[in-house]
Amino acid sequence: MKQEKSNDLYRKALNYFPGGVNSPVRAFRSVGGTPIFIEKGEGCYLTDADGNTYIDFCCSWGPLILGHNHPRVRESIIDSLSNGTSFGAPTAKENELAELILQHNPYIEKIRFVSSGTEAVMSAVRLARGYTGRPIIVKFEGCYHGHVDSLLVKAGSGLSTFGISSSAGIPESVASDTMVLPLNDKRALEVAISDFAHDIAAIIIEPVPANNGLLLQEKSFLEFLRKITADNNIMLIFDEVISGFRLGFTGAAGYYGIQPDIITYGKIIGGGLPVGAYGASAEIMSKIAPDGDVYQAGTLSGNPVAMSAGIAQLRECLNDVLYYELERKTIRFCEKLNGFAEDKSYDFRVFSIASIFWFAFTDKEKIRSSEEIDPESMRHFKKLHKILLENGVYLGPSGYEVGFISAAHTEEVLESAAEKICNALDQVFSELPEGISKV
Repeated sequence: MKQEKSNDLYRKALNYFPGGVNSPVRAFRSVGGTPIFIEKGEGCYLTDADGNTYIDFCCSWGPLILGHNHPRVRESIIDSLSNGTSFGAPTAKENELAELILQHNPYIEKIRFVSSGTEAVMSAVRLARGYTGRPIIVKFEGCYHGHVDSLLVKAGSGLSTFGISSSAGIPESVASDTMVLPLNDKRALEVAISDFAHDIAAIIIEPVPANNGLLLQEKSFLEFLRKITADNNIMLIFDEVISGFRLGFTGAAGYYGIQPDIITYGKIIGGGLPVGAYGASAEIMSKIAPDGDVYQAGTLSGNPVAMSAGIAQLRECLNDVLYYELERKTIRFCEKLNGFAEDKSYDFRVFSIASIFWFAFTDKEKIRSSEEIDPESMRHFKKLHKILLENGVYLGPSGYEVGFISAAHTEEVLESAAEKICNALDQVFSELPEGISKV
C-alpha cells in the first residue's frame, strides 16, 4: 500500500509534537511502522493522505455510533456554525441536549457538560470527595479513567494497596489517595473497606472495562459493588465514557439495571466532538457550584456546536431498532470469526458486548482482568494489524484497544472485513515458530 504522503507528514509532525502525535497510541509504537494520516471519514470508511481506503473499526475510539460524517450530524454542525462557535454564555442547545438525555435516562436527574471524558471523571471524583468529605478513591487494575492525576496510577504491593504513579509528573502525595485493587476480586475489596471504610469517598469502575482489553464482568460483581458501597455510605461511580449510549441509550447502568451514584459520559453525547458530562441525582448534583461548594467550570462547557451535534446523534439513538441492529450485526461478525478460529484450532477469540468487540490471541473462554492477558500475544496482534492495514481494514493501533461497529457498517462490509480478517489470521498463525497454532 502507498504511504509516502503519510510518512512525509509524520516526519514533519516529529518536528512539532512529542512523538509526532497529539495522543500516544496514534504513534503506532505498539504495532510498528509509522502512523497513517487520515484525510476523510465517510460512513464506515476512512481515507488516508495517500488515497488508501479502510473499513474503520476504531470509529474515533467509539463515539461515532452512526458512522463518519452522518448527514444529520453534519447538517446540525453547519447550522450551528452559522450562528457562531462559542459564547461563554448559556444557550438553548444546552437545555435541549440535557432534556433529551434526562427524559430518557432514569439513572441521573441532573447533568453537567464538560469538554472531555477525562474532565468528566476528574469532576466526578471531586464531587464524590466533596459530597462525602472523604479523601480516598478506589479504582481497579485494568480500568482506565483518562489522564486524571489521581487515577493515572497502578497498584502497589499488598491486598489493600495504595496507588503508585504510572506517569512522571504525578506526586506521590496525589497517588497516595488512590487505592488500586484487582478487578473482579471481591475479597480484596472487602478487606479494603474493612480497613478504610470511613476514609473512602468512592469506588470508580468502568462497568464495561474496555481500555485494557474487553474485560467483561459478571453482573453479580457489579451488584456486589453496589451493595457494599451502599452499606458503607461510599459512592459508586460508573465511568461510562465508552459504554454510555453504546450498550443502549441508558448505557451500562440500564443494561445491568444497576443505579450508581454518579455516571460519566464521553464524546458520544456530542456526535464525536469534544464534550463529556457527568450526572447524578439532584441531591448529589446540588453540591456543584454555583449551588454548592464543589467548584468546576469550563469556557467551552456546553458549547453550542458540540451540543447541536449531540442532539442530532442522540435523536437517532432513541430508535431501539438502532441498538438491536448494532448488536445483531456485531454478534454475527464475531461468531463468524470465532467459528473460523475454532475450526482452525487457533488460539484466538473475539469477545463482545453490544457493538463493542475485542480481538484476543488466547485460548481462554473468558478474560476478566488485565492479568489474564498474555503480553506475548501482542506480538501476534502486531502482525495482524499490519496485514489488515495493507488489506484495507483499520483497527486501533494497540492490541489492548477494543473495536466498534457503527450503524454505517453494512452486512456486506462486515462480510468483506471478516473474510479479510480470516485470511490475515491464516497468515499470522502460519508464521508462528514450529508451525503451531498456539500462542
